Amino acid sequence: MRIKLIFMKNLVVLTGAGISQESGIKTFRGGNGLWDEHKIEDVADIRGWNKNPELVLDFYNKRRKELEKVEPNQAHKILVELEQYFNVYVITTNVDNLHERAGSKNVLHIHGELTKVRGVSNNQYIKDIGYTTINIGDTCPKGSQLRPHIVWFGEDVPKLHDAIVTTRKSDIFVIIGTSLQVYPAASLLEYIQPLVPVYMIDPNPTKSPYIMDINYIEDKAVKGTELLSTILKTKI
Repeated sequence: MRIKLIFMKNLVVLTGAGISQESGIKTFRGGNGLWDEHKIEDVADIRGWNKNPELVLDFYNKRRKELEKVEPNQAHKILVELEQYFNVYVITTNVDNLHERAGSKNVLHIHGELTKVRGVSNNQYIKDIGYTTINIGDTCPKGSQLRPHIVWFGEDVPKLHDAIVTTRKSDIFVIIGTSLQVYPAASLLEYIQPLVPVYMIDPNPTKSPYIMDINYIEDKAVKGTELLSTILKTKI
């Protein structure tokens, strides 16, 4: 009896705020985004934390409560379905947990995770708190104040190397809902190997300085991902 071995290709997907927007999560850069209500340097910069940690904690406590009320949308779910045909690796700049809640097995958060906290002076202590709040005086076991496990402006991106390694092994690379204006995440395209097909799903796509030959699907995340799924399945 012959045994047929099936080698699945590596499908690497870079997702941004656009994929979660259709679940009801506001985008920072959108017209009604959170940055319209708060200055960037106040809530998304390490200097803002040093200046007013109570304001920052309150901001992310509210974001956590909002996250609890939303659900993964069809775009998240389609990426899970594609795991039947590909080795799917999700690299996301989003700090929500919608990919995980949809069922994705391999998710890399390069900007941190909203439902987790860590010690200010103890980066090794990372704890998943779900949707609960944290306040001034809440500390890790070593006595360090807890802070959101978020990568702010002015901080290193510790998961960037892992994202580069994942990008380099892609057989197909997909971009969903990111404007490619946020660095260093946008620079990941520089590490895609030659001849790897690249797809970008965005209603108003931005041209990449790293790759000229991109297959554009000019639509929102849900409809665009539905079309992408059909395209990819015909190429198996």
